[in-house]
Amino acid sequence: MISADAAQWEKSNQDYLMAAVALVREALEPLNPSSQQQKSGSSAQSALDDAAARLSAPSALQVLCASFGLSSFERDLLLLCAGPELDSRFSASCAAADSQGRPLPTFSLALAALPDAHWSALSPGGPLRRWRLIEVGSGSTLNSSPLRIDERVLHYLGGVQHLDERLAGLVEPVGTVEEIMPSHKTIVEQAMIAWGRRPEGAIFPAIQVYGHEFSSKTAVAAAICRELGLRLYVMAAHHLPSTPAEMDGLVRLWERESILGNAALLLECGDSDAGDPARERLITQFINSVRAPLIISGRERRRSQHRLLFSFDVRRPPAGEQIEVWSRALGEDKLPLNSRMTELIYQFSLNPLAIHAAAREALTLEARTSMQPKSGSSADRLSSLLWEACRGQARTRLDGLAQHVEATAGWDDLVLPTAQLGVLREMAIHVRQRATVYETWGFSGKGARGLGISALFSGSSGTGKTMAAEVLAHELRLDLYRIDLSQVVSKYIGETEKNLRRVFDAAEEGGAILLFDEADALFGKRSEVKDSHDRYANIEVSYLLQRMETYAGLAILTTNLKSSLDTAFLRRIRFIVQFPFPDADLRREIWRRVFPHNAPVEGLDLNKLARLNVTGGSIRNIALNAAFLAAETREPVRMKHLLQAACNEYVKMEQSLSTSEIDGWI
Repeated sequence: MISADAAQWEKSNQDYLMAAVALVREALEPLNPSSQQQKSGSSAQSALDDAAARLSAPSALQVLCASFGLSSFERDLLLLCAGPELDSRFSASCAAADSQGRPLPTFSLALAALPDAHWSALSPGGPLRRWRLIEVGSGSTLNSSPLRIDERVLHYLGGVQHLDERLAGLVEPVGTVEEIMPSHKTIVEQAMIAWGRRPEGAIFPAIQVYGHEFSSKTAVAAAICRELGLRLYVMAAHHLPSTPAEMDGLVRLWERESILGNAALLLECGDSDAGDPARERLITQFINSVRAPLIISGRERRRSQHRLLFSFDVRRPPAGEQIEVWSRALGEDKLPLNSRMTELIYQFSLNPLAIHAAAREALTLEARTSMQPKSGSSADRLSSLLWEACRGQARTRLDGLAQHVEATAGWDDLVLPTAQLGVLREMAIHVRQRATVYETWGFSGKGARGLGISALFSGSSGTGKTMAAEVLAHELRLDLYRIDLSQVVSKYIGETEKNLRRVFDAAEEGGAILLFDEADALFGKRSEVKDSHDRYANIEVSYLLQRMETYAGLAILTTNLKSSLDTAFLRRIRFIVQFPFPDADLRREIWRRVFPHNAPVEGLDLNKLARLNVTGGSIRNIALNAAFLAAETREPVRMKHLLQAACNEYVKMEQSLSTSEIDGWI
């Protein structure tokens, strides 16, 4: 709803504008041969003075003239162009005053009718054309060409604010953002000082916010603009035009919009930090060219040689600040106590908006189930609901970058030797107790390197590597994402690191378990550096290992050939699990567990089935195919169904099924 003061200003502004237009129209009367007016401009001037006295704040016309430095003649020329749009009588006045009877304003008409005329008013470097306040139509000469006011400027003079339609699709307004974190308020204060101390008429210093906290950077930029009374718009760097003329047009258009709309621009560079050189040059050119308030957002710190640049690292808010946000979102009486909140905060790095969304979801679910029988304490129930709500909030950024694997397998589904199972359970302990060891006991204070939990699963296909990752995800109640390294690795220099960066940055928010399949695609023996490709291949491996060492979650690499990996790389991985080809005892145990409790079976001999020299993955395939064969004949699963399924599986593997393996089955 518009306030009374705003409504009063809008009416006074409209009255002032129409009186100013009327004054210019009356200036045309002396050029009209049939005009009977004797005292030109007296009534219009009186109306203009009265409207000015009623203004509670400067009119849009006054602000525009001051902002763009218009002379009195340039102001009247602008009003001359606005007249036909605002006053139905104006075109007739132009036609009557023009020697050629043209209904639209021309520069020759302005030179003849308006006081203090000067030729430079229509020069390309003058404010009217430089800022595109007016448009020059086609004509035989500049003097005779029709002139029109720009639509955005016309609406502005009328007191109507809207984004220039030529910027639509390029820039978007930044809506209401989440609260600013206390640790980020210092950045806001320093940025305000940087802009506030700018000398009169000097170009605005650029403000740079960088780091991995995407939403926090936007919140900081919004807080800076909110404190300074600026509207904030955002533009993605990939929208920057590639031709000089288009770039110059965009710069001028945005600078004008910044003045008319009292706006600042947030240039979101995103992945452009590691982009191609041509794109980087365009970003640098735009940063150096635009003189309006500019905030740059990116992952890495940028440097500028031609514009003053203040850079601020926007880091993850400390645990204490996140607890305060959770306290406000949940209410003090609902806040889980002791280590529950610490574990939640350490696992999920959520911004305030996501925290409030997760809290609302958990509290809503708790209210819906309040009448149902419950087990455990209220804090335990709420903590469990919060954990699942946080998983949902953190999951969205990884979708589209990796394949989400639904983790349903438990420890009973995993058949491995005791030593391997022991290592997997130890991995789960490391993930579960990170908050205690790193935060409560202070091990994170020794540095971030080496805090990431990394693992290598090696073994032939079907030996349980992916299932083991599923078991860990199910046990820890975390999301599991599979990344095919053969698809991530690119032949173009720098693209592999960019792809890996996207995955890790998106996963940081929720600490998901990352399963990198086909590690052989990247982790070969460290090659001797003979050319640039060898050097960059080693850089890609080092980058992946570095991100794994600092990643807040669990990162797992899988390989079929551990021997192909460089031992120097293996030393930087915390856990290494060898998944062996199952012997007869392990195969018997896999066969015992492979059929669900509801599956009807009859006459199965586990000792005979264990003679099949196959992996657990093949055993599951055989059991599933046999179940379909039995269901088709409406029979329980018998050895004959398993025999047919085994034959099909061996054909698929291009192997021969020996007589000793199936002797005595049926």
